[in-house]
Amino acid sequence: MNKAGEIRVITLGLIRDGERIFVSEGYDPVKQETFYRALGGGVEFGETSRDALQREFQEEIQADLTNIKYLGCIENLFIFNGRQGHEIIQLYECDFADSKFYQLESLVFSESPNHKHRALWIDISRLQSGELRLVPEVFFEYL
Repeated sequence: MNKAGEIRVITLGLIRDGERIFVSEGYDPVKQETFYRALGGGVEFGETSRDALQREFQEEIQADLTNIKYLGCIENLFIFNGRQGHEIIQLYECDFADSKFYQLESLVFSESPNHKHRALWIDISRLQSGELRLVPEVFFEYL
């Protein structure tokens, strides 16, 4: 999450396998709501968003990416944990280089020692039906 009053530049990778996508599970304790988002993270100063995408996947789940294709830029205004957030998302479509990731149901990864997250494959139909929440909702335009 960005500091109050700051815009955060992030990069996210949409990985699709047939009718499912690979997403990270998040939870907003104020809203008491679970949500799902493509994996990725912050772009560091002097780093391209494409390089940041590859670095984030390597750091978080030790995965290399292939077939990386730029999809577009999304401006995301949201409320998380009772605080306003503002992101500029550089969105890419990509694939895992190692096929083992397509065999997994889910995996747990750490962004920091105190923050464990789960990444998993979810059927797109469960997101489109509203059963599960995909954020930001504009992602549906890219599915």
